[in-house]
Amino acid sequence: MADTINDKEVLKELREITKNKENWEASIDYVANKLNEKYSVAVKAKILWLLGEMGLQYPMQIEVYIEKIAHYLDDEHPKLRERAVNALGRIGRSDKNIVRPYMDNIMKMSKDTVEDVRLAFVWACENIATNAPELFCEKLDLFCELMQDTGTRVRIEAPEIFRVMGKRKPHSVKPYLEKLQWFAENDVHPVVRIHSAGAIRMTKNALKEIKNGVNE
Repeated sequence: MADTINDKEVLKELREITKNKENWEASIDYVANKLNEKYSVAVKAKILWLLGEMGLQYPMQIEVYIEKIAHYLDDEHPKLRERAVNALGRIGRSDKNIVRPYMDNIMKMSKDTVEDVRLAFVWACENIATNAPELFCEKLDLFCELMQDTGTRVRIEAPEIFRVMGKRKPHSVKPYLEKLQWFAENDVHPVVRIHSAGAIRMTKNALKEIKNGVNE
């Protein structure tokens, strides 16, 4: 019972820290140092999420804790794997170099047995690709496979990486336009069709801009 009460107190404290964004930079060390074994999965999940959001704003201050965050990619609890990959995505969106050493580990999360983790993986990759699309130019086959995932939410989200890449590195998406067109016309889920069509449109517009003299 004491542990449960303590967890509630810590979660309340973390929620207060979350709301006070102006104090985030000064709170990073305090929050990160709570990421230890004595807390419940719920508390550690909240800490990982918060560190990801803090890392988006203050990546250099988070860098010292990046190994500790990445460690949870291998945790037995899927919620912690989910939150760890999500956090790395947010941090990587701000500074690709901080997460670059962990890219292979991040990419392995596409094969996780839990749908929520695979979904978080796609989101994380979209975040990183927003400012570092070059890291994914040779990895798009994997996302094509995820468009046929057993999890509906994964299938819905997977085409969005092609939209992100199509805007920034359209030549990397060009070989997938035919497959995307098939999903846009034939997938059983309407949102998969919509997202696939959006990725096609974004890629073709970017290719047209390049042809008209705008550099990729």
